[in-house]
Amino acid sequence: MHLHILGICGTFMGGVAQLALAAGHRVTGCDANVYPPMSEQLAAAGIEVIEGFGADQLRLRPDLFVIGNVVSRGNPLMEAILESGARFISGPQWVGENLLRGRWVLAVAGTHGKTTVSSMLAAILEHVGLAPGFLIGGVPAEFGVSARPGGSAFFVIEADEYDTAFFDKRSKFVHYFPRTAVLNNLEYDHADIFPDLAAIETQFHHLVRTVPATGRLIVNGADAALARVLARGCWSQLERFDVDDGWHARDIEEGASHAFEVACGGQGFGRLPLPLAGAHNRANALAAIAAARHAGVAPAAAIEALARFGGVKRRLEVRGVVGGVTVYDDFAHHPTAIEATVAGLRRRVGRARILAVLEPRSNTMKLGTMSARLPDSLREADLVFCYGERSGKNALGWEPAQALAPLGARARSFDDLEALVGAVAAAARAGDHVLVMSNGGFGGVHGRLLQRLAAPRERAA
Repeated sequence: MHLHILGICGTFMGGVAQLALAAGHRVTGCDANVYPPMSEQLAAAGIEVIEGFGADQLRLRPDLFVIGNVVSRGNPLMEAILESGARFISGPQWVGENLLRGRWVLAVAGTHGKTTVSSMLAAILEHVGLAPGFLIGGVPAEFGVSARPGGSAFFVIEADEYDTAFFDKRSKFVHYFPRTAVLNNLEYDHADIFPDLAAIETQFHHLVRTVPATGRLIVNGADAALARVLARGCWSQLERFDVDDGWHARDIEEGASHAFEVACGGQGFGRLPLPLAGAHNRANALAAIAAARHAGVAPAAAIEALARFGGVKRRLEVRGVVGGVTVYDDFAHHPTAIEATVAGLRRRVGRARILAVLEPRSNTMKLGTMSARLPDSLREADLVFCYGERSGKNALGWEPAQALAPLGARARSFDDLEALVGAVAAAARAGDHVLVMSNGGFGGVHGRLLQRLAAPRERAA
């Protein structure tokens, strides 16, 4: 079958493309924005990607158009598809019906940490020889790809609460019907589609309803919003983490090893020297260990796997070091994630200077819903550089300079990318750590920074 995927360069739809190709389908696709790592994965897989959403792509005459949620009414190709009566389906529904049916699905949901927990869980299952399939919104270092079909009944999927498609406003995860479901945390996000936190809680309630009675929910016991979700009904086995009477970390070392004892209730399972820093990553690890145990993996084996966990691309990923200045890339785009990322780097680098470079690019951030929280989330950074376009589809609906005013002279805002690059390069000095945070390509700012840092004569004194 020939599938033509609209929005193919998103992390989810790009993964769908690779899985469909592995399943024997002919796959093509289109998108308006193409950037790594997905563009590189698609090219390596030999999948043809067409720039833009031209109506002339209807001439490809695929058997089925697979629609990503980036597509809306008014999209020229989508309008042509509707007018022609051609067959189409959403990406999440296609995945649920064609890849997940009959498999042991382990779904990881939550506002934060989905990619990390999914990657940890896949790494654990791989470590014990279970050869899981997976579809993750990032690239785990252990695998080098964001999706693969796997060689067993187990399939790990990052279960996003964002809407399925313009014609299906339910959350993506209602299509997955997991046997093991991790509910990692729940905050207000996606202000473009959800009016309030209660609306998101309703979607999580719908997810809970899809888990069978013999399935298991692995739930953050310290999260009040998730407690409200469970109060609306729970029909499956339930385990909690990040609480003393459930899975928890004890005897924590905050030093270089980030080690802690993994325990559940009063029982200890072993010491985990976790390569990732921070309380949020300890919670992520506990969730992955608990979920893996439901799939039959002993906690000791899971601990062994996570002790060598290589992390995920775009999660405090070092992109280069020039002149003693280290440049990182991170996907953080919500104030809670930004705060955790900066704090994690602070624990890693001690008193060295952190230069935070932020692009508020998500729909929620562009609307300004969370802008008042930004100063506090960036408080551990020494300098802050914020980039926001003033016009076009990515324009901010608020003024960064005003929002970041509580940080005083530590913060600067820019609407010109080259000016931002020049300012960061001029401010950076040997021993500094430049933390770039965006959920998009950010105009290739990482490479531009490294190039500018390598040309000292262009840097201001």
